[in-house]
Amino acid sequence: EVQLVEFGGGLVQPGGSLTLSCKASGFDFVMSAMSWARQSPGKGLERVATIYPSTVTWYEEFAKGRFTVSRDNAKKTVDLQMNSLKSDDTGVYYCVKGAQAEISRGRYLGQGTQVTITS
Repeated sequence: EVQLVEFGGGLVQPGGSLTLSCKASGFDFVMSAMSWARQSPGKGLERVATIYPSTVTWYEEFAKGRFTVSRDNAKKTVDLQMNSLKSDDTGVYYCVKGAQAEISRGRYLGQGTQVTITS
């Protein structure tokens, strides 16, 4: 059974930083693409970043230059370092096993962690 548990959400001021972590279990983590997705108020679920088994990364336009996704195969964790946070980054962030296809289907998501950017 795929299990994904996110940690690290919270309240941050604009311009601040936050690191989200995801602990994975129940599947072959080393061979899996892992993503972060988010759902902002009034919007649908959108992909933020993906890291592939090869460690190649992909970022949505709004994340480029501000967010960094990384993985630790030994610990089966995937992190999202977020810098220069804006109010538009507010939302629930989900760890995802897979990439766009899984996000589109709402499959293999963790329970989510709330990120709120406010002054």
